[in-house]
Amino acid sequence: MSEFTVRPARTKDVRGIQAILEPFVQRRILLGKDLVVLYEATQQFVVAEDTDGNLVGCGALHVMWEDLGEIRTLIVVDEWLHHGVGRAIVEALEDNARTLGISRLFCLTFEVDFFTRRGFEPIGEQVVDPDVYSQLIRSPDEGVAEFLDLAHVKPNTLGNTRMLKQL
Repeated sequence: MSEFTVRPARTKDVRGIQAILEPFVQRRILLGKDLVVLYEATQQFVVAEDTDGNLVGCGALHVMWEDLGEIRTLIVVDEWLHHGVGRAIVEALEDNARTLGISRLFCLTFEVDFFTRRGFEPIGEQVVDPDVYSQLIRSPDEGVAEFLDLAHVKPNTLGNTRMLKQL
């Protein structure tokens, strides 16, 4: 049970991503995503699969700004927790971020200890300069609103910690 690989997601993985996401949505740990949204974001995802080709985890890198990205939808199925899957997914997403020229990664998480061990730190409210803020606030993306800590997303963020890592 300890062998797995991490690779870029393909469209054939999307229904599997939704299947491993759904229990976390039901437990109110992650926000649900429509199938069309997952297909549109396929290129943002990496997946972890076991030797039989079963998905055991996933995560996405969403570009928010020139130097800023967000780790989203990081999931490891319960049976594979504490086997290095989450760490491997985050490392793959960090590599992707570096390739894109991103120097800061944001996450919104309940798993503060996990992300702290990976170099993330809790952040306050003002982490971008006013000019960047004025551009980001125009984004329709809920994740950007969560990063900016806007009032209309507060119900989505209750209990979560906003964290940032310098790459």
